[in-house]
Amino acid sequence: MEEKNNKEKIKLLDQIESSADLKQISEQSLPQLAEEIREVIIDTVSQTGGHLASSLGTVELTIALHYIFDTPQDKIIWDVGHQSYAHKLITGRRDRFHTLRQYNGISGFPRRTESPYDVFDVGHSGTSISAALGMAEAQKYKEEDNNIIVVIGDASITTGLAFEGLNQAGDLKGNLIVILNDNEMSISPNVGALSSYLSRIITGKAYNRVHTRLMDFLKSIPSIGPRLFQVVKQAEESFKGLIVPGLLFEELGFTYVWPIQGHNFKHLTENFRNIKNLKKRPVLLHVVTNKGKGYPPAEKDPETFHGIGPFDKETGKPYKSENSLKNYTDVFGDVMADLAREDDRIVALTAGMATGTGLVKFKQLFPERFYDVGIAEEHAITFSAGLAAEGLRPVVALYSTFLQRAYDQILHDVCLQNYPVVFAVDRAGIVGEDGSTHQGLFDLSFLRHLPNMVVMAPKDENELRAMLNMALKLDGPAAIRYPRGKVEGVEIDTIMKTIPLGKSEILLEGSDLAIFSIGNRVLPAVSAAKLLAEKGIHATVVNSRFITPLDEELICSLAQKIGKIVTVEENVLAGGFGSAVLEILEKHHIEGTRIKRIGIPGKFVEHGSQTFLRGKYGLDDTGIFKVALSFLTS
Repeated sequence: MEEKNNKEKIKLLDQIESSADLKQISEQSLPQLAEEIREVIIDTVSQTGGHLASSLGTVELTIALHYIFDTPQDKIIWDVGHQSYAHKLITGRRDRFHTLRQYNGISGFPRRTESPYDVFDVGHSGTSISAALGMAEAQKYKEEDNNIIVVIGDASITTGLAFEGLNQAGDLKGNLIVILNDNEMSISPNVGALSSYLSRIITGKAYNRVHTRLMDFLKSIPSIGPRLFQVVKQAEESFKGLIVPGLLFEELGFTYVWPIQGHNFKHLTENFRNIKNLKKRPVLLHVVTNKGKGYPPAEKDPETFHGIGPFDKETGKPYKSENSLKNYTDVFGDVMADLAREDDRIVALTAGMATGTGLVKFKQLFPERFYDVGIAEEHAITFSAGLAAEGLRPVVALYSTFLQRAYDQILHDVCLQNYPVVFAVDRAGIVGEDGSTHQGLFDLSFLRHLPNMVVMAPKDENELRAMLNMALKLDGPAAIRYPRGKVEGVEIDTIMKTIPLGKSEILLEGSDLAIFSIGNRVLPAVSAAKLLAEKGIHATVVNSRFITPLDEELICSLAQKIGKIVTVEENVLAGGFGSAVLEILEKHHIEGTRIKRIGIPGKFVEHGSQTFLRGKYGLDDTGIFKVALSFLTS
């Protein structure tokens, strides 16, 4: 009997390939479907890794949206996209869900190339409202009347871009629905039968019809009408302000619907039905959900399960992997704590990622010198410039892909004024399974051309320590980029050596070829040189250390002496390290030198493991060896 029931449960999700299929299921069966979806998500992510807690928290919300709205004609834009796994399962990707985040498999984020239900590619916080507003305005021009729906979290909605979108949305008064997914109760704990009841009332047709007629009537009363309207409106807003936190959204021009239970299908479907009919005005519905819902380890520790590698489903404990070993992020955190003990001017900043950037230890030891500004990279940079202006030594720790968001602030507020701000650029290079929106492959190109900026990359733990120590002693800005994953290199001691500014290091000497490499590609270049030696080709291998200032003397010397150069970088080739070497040769009028650059071609790199992607793009030792051999023999 139990086996029969299990088969029936499996069949429910198996019936669904589209929102049209979903609508054939009775509303009473939706909780069973939610249970099935959670089981599939947990099973899959335990094997592939991924963003578990946020996706488990939005299962009911996702089902209810597709159940009530007419997707994909009605468009759903998922901010960031961490929470989109249930969405993928019920929109035709169930049979491929086991390939989540694997090379040639489905992405961990919404992708337009995967499905017509994915209407906008996402991966960075705060983009959804602006994009959705653009779609809503475009529909006006086309005289279409589909609903445009945003699902955005309580952290993402605090970004400056999100507020810019909200501000214009209220002014344009378009057909826009914003679902605020409050999964940390950071805005309001007002959840319960009363607030859910009031929410259904305020979105109902009768309420809105009477409300509109009453307000129009008050304004039409001769002489006293406008003043009476203002009194009633102020009283209404004061009442709302007493019981809900939505007055700000009301002032921005939204109809605000106070918090409802995000795991209660009755509350969700009734409100969605009502909101679906509220045309020609922007609406913000506040939904409270629980991260990790339905999986106790994720409910207990949603931060760990926000983004996690493969784990034991029964215990919730991650399997030991390369990324669980000592990594560059750990080293950075340890060095920051060590240096802060010696210099009380050092302060640390991050943008909503204290754990991800390794600053938890610093935060615990020096809470008064630690700042987490939330998802606000632009503010973090300008705030750090203000700290530096008053004599402090700020270190801003951000992932490479998120540092992109603050380019103007780096240029205008730090470099132009030559403030001593240190940028710890984590996850630089190929990141892996998170894919194109998260690969850190552009920072060398957009940092190295900024005046006053020192840009460097360590080959191992000891160099990361030395570079951070040196950067904090400079009188201007500096950036240190390092990869995701374990520390590479031989066993080392913990004594910080001094690295001369702009000076490279020769690791191997040979007369047939000069290989200039940077950062985490230095040791693979050494291995490639040893493979070349087996072919009778002897290469000089240079650990360049610095992208700016470059070791011009060594580059020119080897170019004239050897005449053949290969550069290796885990960055796009356009404007990167290899381009910088070419510029030096042109600057010093060195002719006759042949050069081959190895790096990422002009494309966005897809999702897959770091090891696989480095092999595909010729950035491992075998790839460097093959390119160098072909270069020499062509």
